[in-house]
Amino acid sequence: MNETPEQEYDDGDVAIIGIACRYPGARDKEQFWENLVDGRESITFLRKEEIEVDQALVNNPAYVRACAPLDGYDEFDPSVFGIPDHVATLMTPEHRIFLESVWDVLEDAGYDPDRVGGEVGVYAGANPMTPAQYSSPPDWVSVGPEVMDRSNAWFTDTMTSNALYYLGLTGEAVTLTAVCTGFHYAVHLACQSLLLGQTDMAVASGVMVRLPQRRGYLWEEGRIASRDGHCRPFDAKGTGTRLASGVATLLLKPLRQAVADRDHIYATVKGSAINNNGASALSYGFAQPERLSACIANAMHVGGVTPDSVSLYEANTFGLPITDGLEVRAAQMALGKETGTTSIGSVKGNIGHAGVAAGGSGTVKAALSLYHRKLVATINLTEVNEELDFPHSPFVPQLEGADWAPKAGIRRAGITALGGGGYNAHLVLEEPPALPAREPESRAARLVTLSALDDRGLAERRAALREWMVRHPGARLDDICFSLNLGRRIMDRRWAAVVSTKGELLEALSAGTGGRVTSSGSARQVDLSGFRRTDGGLVPATDDARHDEETLFGLAEAWARGQRVDFAVLHEGEPSHRVPLPSYPFARRRFWRTSW
Repeated sequence: MNETPEQEYDDGDVAIIGIACRYPGARDKEQFWENLVDGRESITFLRKEEIEVDQALVNNPAYVRACAPLDGYDEFDPSVFGIPDHVATLMTPEHRIFLESVWDVLEDAGYDPDRVGGEVGVYAGANPMTPAQYSSPPDWVSVGPEVMDRSNAWFTDTMTSNALYYLGLTGEAVTLTAVCTGFHYAVHLACQSLLLGQTDMAVASGVMVRLPQRRGYLWEEGRIASRDGHCRPFDAKGTGTRLASGVATLLLKPLRQAVADRDHIYATVKGSAINNNGASALSYGFAQPERLSACIANAMHVGGVTPDSVSLYEANTFGLPITDGLEVRAAQMALGKETGTTSIGSVKGNIGHAGVAAGGSGTVKAALSLYHRKLVATINLTEVNEELDFPHSPFVPQLEGADWAPKAGIRRAGITALGGGGYNAHLVLEEPPALPAREPESRAARLVTLSALDDRGLAERRAALREWMVRHPGARLDDICFSLNLGRRIMDRRWAAVVSTKGELLEALSAGTGGRVTSSGSARQVDLSGFRRTDGGLVPATDDARHDEETLFGLAEAWARGQRVDFAVLHEGEPSHRVPLPSYPFARRRFWRTSW
């Protein structure tokens, strides 16, 4: 493929360079995407004895024993962030899950927080109810250190500032509340900050942890919770959705800069828009077609996108005929009357409605669909609601998975989020730009590094990298080394290898020791005479020595024993790109507080 000329990049485009998420049935974005492709429904039907509350209601004929639990919602690894156990216990589940998700998204993008230059903005929507549900504190009369620890760990307001603090970053920190449009609002504000030059990179997220997790609900006619626990988007027999928990986090950067920095790009944010219904003839909280249509049209206008080029519409949909009808009408008003040009779907059938993080589930689905060039089926859609009149609309329900081959020649997606109180939000995404052509990589010697807090973590990192390489046989060794050496926080337990091929790296990862492999457990003395020091650490004394096997092994041994290495200089002038490698293997433990 040829490199896209620099002048063709729109100054208003923002690249998605990192994705992290956790949803019911999915511990990470890879499993989330796999579930979507395979059409899995992440729902649990509880036995009566499994229900944590509502014992007085479980025999009610209207009680639905369905939930969408988030595995590990009560677990956390505070050691990675240097957080004491007593503070980790004070933190709400949303604080903890969000913090790990920010770590994951930085690693996915190939950025070590300790070596990030510039300002990193953090914008996130959260659920203000969770702190009170977790453990409501007493009326504090002191403002001493203990009270401040409790406050910072408990208040929703400090969630984003905690991320900056515990990861060692600086930038804007904005925790916002816009109910179920929280994720979209975070992306909207993050893009504005980037395009105004207020930040260099931005984290946008939404997190929701419903407490208690293992409980059902009472079905009520005409409300958004479904009669049988299943969500059936656009289905004639749809009775609503079910509630879920989750977190979705994006790392964003202006597209032109992302290309220059050789970032891995999943998709591009072309435009975003938000508005509110205000006073409406419809019931408060229902979608108002004219206002939602204006929001969708504005997002396309901001991005210079024509309606006929949007070939995927990821709907908010609650799987309820009245709400689905209002949204489809609004989207049709914005996208026009040309029939059969846009796939319509919804992730709600898979996981339900994740509240503040609901928009994140649809956005991650759309971004990965663009990246993989595939459309995934909307599950639980068996009898299309004829009242939606899809044959006379732009929309074609996505009943089966398919390769994405748009008529317009470019892949674009629109994602809508709606929130009670009249909140509307819409994002327009585009497929990533083509990668530049590169020469085949040589068999030059390369240094690859891994580190962790302890031997367990180091062994798991080796195993995860080996598994990733087996699943991605087309990956380049230079990209892997570049991403690991520059994109991971350096910890106490270290492992390094000098290899010339991916086969050698796979062998080294399997063996763990021997050959051109070293670790922090070795007692061998290191000769530093063949190196020079920069402000960033050791580097080979000459440029020619940067791919000399013996020189690199000496550098590997020095690094494994605690010496600093200037990896930026080591990789200077290379055509390597960042690739999304496995994230840190958190050693999660249960943290829970029942009283103050």
